[in-house]
Amino acid sequence: MPCSQDWINNPLGVVEAMFGETQNKTDSEWEAEAVGFFKEQLKEKDVQTSIPSLNDVPLHYLKPNSLVKFRCLIQDMFDPEFYMGVYETADPSTKAKVLKCGKYRDVADSGIDFNSENTVTSERQTFYCVPIPGENPWVKECYTASSQSRVTPSTSYTPSRQKRSYEEDEGDAMDTQQTGPHTEHHSNGDCKRQETEAPSNQTSTTAPLDLNFPLPGEKGPSCLVKVYEDWDKFKVNDILEVYGILSVSPALSALADEKESSSLLDPTDAMETAEEQRVHCPPASLVPRLHMLHARPLCHNNPLLPPGTPEDNGAFLSSTLAEFPSVRAELLSYFTHVLLGDALAAEYMLLHLISTVYARRDVLPLGKFTLNLSGCPSASSYSERLYQIVQQLVPSSYYLPMSLQNMNQMRLVPKKDYTANRLVSGALQLSKNTSLFLDETRLEQGQLDTTGVRNVTALGNLISWQKVDYDFNYHQMEFPCNINVLISSEGRSLLPSDCQVPLQPAVAPSQLEDSVSGLHVPQTSSTQINRFRTYLSLAQLLDYNISEEMTKWVEDDFVDMRKDDPQSISAEDLHRLLVVARLLSLSVGATALSRESWSKAKHLETMRRLRVEQYRSVNGNEP
Repeated sequence: MPCSQDWINNPLGVVEAMFGETQNKTDSEWEAEAVGFFKEQLKEKDVQTSIPSLNDVPLHYLKPNSLVKFRCLIQDMFDPEFYMGVYETADPSTKAKVLKCGKYRDVADSGIDFNSENTVTSERQTFYCVPIPGENPWVKECYTASSQSRVTPSTSYTPSRQKRSYEEDEGDAMDTQQTGPHTEHHSNGDCKRQETEAPSNQTSTTAPLDLNFPLPGEKGPSCLVKVYEDWDKFKVNDILEVYGILSVSPALSALADEKESSSLLDPTDAMETAEEQRVHCPPASLVPRLHMLHARPLCHNNPLLPPGTPEDNGAFLSSTLAEFPSVRAELLSYFTHVLLGDALAAEYMLLHLISTVYARRDVLPLGKFTLNLSGCPSASSYSERLYQIVQQLVPSSYYLPMSLQNMNQMRLVPKKDYTANRLVSGALQLSKNTSLFLDETRLEQGQLDTTGVRNVTALGNLISWQKVDYDFNYHQMEFPCNINVLISSEGRSLLPSDCQVPLQPAVAPSQLEDSVSGLHVPQTSSTQINRFRTYLSLAQLLDYNISEEMTKWVEDDFVDMRKDDPQSISAEDLHRLLVVARLLSLSVGATALSRESWSKAKHLETMRRLRVEQYRSVNGNEP
């Protein structure tokens, strides 16, 4: 059994040793044994944290052909490719022949006998993976802090600094395009995207490579992940933690530059356009290859929670649920402060942040709870401050100011580029449970062009159906999603929503600006903020059910409500009541509906509807 440093630093050595013992085994048997070995080693959390991560460590600090991990989203899937799974080499002097394993490699050894009858051609799939879009800084910091890996600079590159994060390293290496609440995103269909820069001793005379990040200004590496088995289990927009063998051979870059040699590598390369070759075989210094040994699907990317489902971590679940009522009270008090003293809006804000699509019935997504917080002051940058607070609480988020310029110029919907044979990303290509903050207070007078109308339509479909229709030129393809949308607006939003709550500040208008400027963004590392983060993420993951007894009781109560005033409540109102009751139950750690939660949901909805009617009577159709 190899020691941990052997299989982490030289995983190919482990694979080759197992391949060398294949006399009495089939190809599938030894391959399963090799994969099983690494999966078994990776079961221990201490082992997982000891493996260097492409998310934390600059590429030139990582040892080629070592085992690394990558927390990522599958942005695109390329066509399958063929490779030499087994090949034979011949020594020029002795003519001795040796069988070699070509699996988990990009470049074969020299001296290949192309006429050998022992050559085995195999197939593998390639995923184009990017860091999880909108992953917030506190998440990256927590993952980096928990890492136990120790890396030293590669021998081919000797920086004067020790281990640094990608953000620190790239900050010195390039002029980064930052995005945030104050930034307008300028785009004419090709948003500027951050790319990982190669070491300074490498130069390029070609145009910068577009790394196809969904969100403008993103940092970190993109990666070509080579998948050898069960690739049908994965789909575009899945988030994974991939463990694999890092390949950054300079030969990959050299071969990419020499188009004349491409047909020698793969006959199908001769049919590729120059754009397709550039996208599918980029320089390894910018887009490393990662040969997958094991991938762990992520049900969340909150580093404060153990990996896996809550049921997989019983002790953590029981101890954390016991604290739910007290954490809820603290968070509700904080949200009341953030929402300028509005306790009702604070309740709905909390419910919105723990909502998630838990199932689909035909085309209807169940559990979504898009919140329109209307009556937000446009002055004092209140919406931007509110987003900054949300950003500190959720693992992934994105702020989209709905200015006329952004709506008319941004690419929100991914589009297929048939020339380069890739899916060009858009800002709505987001991972599940991402918080999307739409700031309608930035709207101004003007005309939406064709792109603007298409973008607004895409946002409406996302909110109503939790799907994005990707543009494949000749047709559209539906991609289901699970994105929490929060809309801040002055009047009622022009977009649909599941719930509108007019903000009712408890401060005098003359003190509003001082109150907004006094809102504090919580400290990233405080114990209280970490409790809030754990609470919000765990509540989204909890199972929930309604007993037959409660189902009958709710049905009878609904009939009684209709008897009193048939016009006062509709089927849509009942659906909203059920969603609110579900979220109220989960917010206190209860996984089943109770009469108490149902009664409180009715009370909250009554107060909210009265407020909406009051605002409508004062302002006509607004909000």
